[in-house]
Amino acid sequence: MHNRMMITGAGSGLGREIALRWAREGWRLALSDVNEAGLAETLRSARELGGDGFTMRCDVRDYSQLTALAQACEEKLGGIDVVVNNAGVASGGFFEELSLEDWDWQIAINLMGVVKGCKAFLPLLKKSRGRIVNIASMAALMQAPGMSNYNVAKAGVVALSESLLVELKPEGIEVHVVCPSFFQTNLMDSYRGPTPNMKAQISKLLEASPITAADIAGYIHDEIARGTFMILPHDEGRAAWKVKQQNPQAIYDEMTALTEKKRSKMKTI
Repeated sequence: MHNRMMITGAGSGLGREIALRWAREGWRLALSDVNEAGLAETLRSARELGGDGFTMRCDVRDYSQLTALAQACEEKLGGIDVVVNNAGVASGGFFEELSLEDWDWQIAINLMGVVKGCKAFLPLLKKSRGRIVNIASMAALMQAPGMSNYNVAKAGVVALSESLLVELKPEGIEVHVVCPSFFQTNLMDSYRGPTPNMKAQISKLLEASPITAADIAGYIHDEIARGTFMILPHDEGRAAWKVKQQNPQAIYDEMTALTEKKRSKMKTI
């Protein structure tokens, strides 16, 4: 029975909830994160639900740590069936204010972290004919103002997933990409950006979202079972994507209006 899953960013938020959703079905989990206390908590909860596994500290910027994690999966679990590249950080700021360091940090974690995760685990996935689940964001599809580096990194994850979808199909490896909208999460703990009040605005958006990370994990679980490639867990995200596919200009106009709103808010704060 194939029931071995690796998750990056498993110490909190969506990564933790994905672990718990699959733990309920008795899966063995390889949990990684830079937050070791959070990892221990995830594993404890997973065991209570009937899952098991191990934790390993892993910074997705470091390829050697990801290959060591893949090796640990082979040694402890005998391989891997599902790889979930979930680790990510939030970022924001208008383009003119973002430093090149802001760009490097965002791309290194949110895009190259996923590239490295796919690369490190591909040999094991070829053996198991497993699947890759990359966590992107609606930001990959909608490109809201004031977060260009985040938008670009997440759009890269979608393009990578589309590339792997077609390249790996003949190898028997399935690929999925998930684009959640804002949801209740502690993503903002890692937030970096030049404008502190933008952090407050994004936090407010996250708090206003009625859908939880647990809801999203459940939705992902069901859509993977259906074989859906692009998984959009939010109703409003699916609706917006439909509009953009039919009438991109409508979205651009809306985003331009949002820019003006964001800029005027910044002047008043």
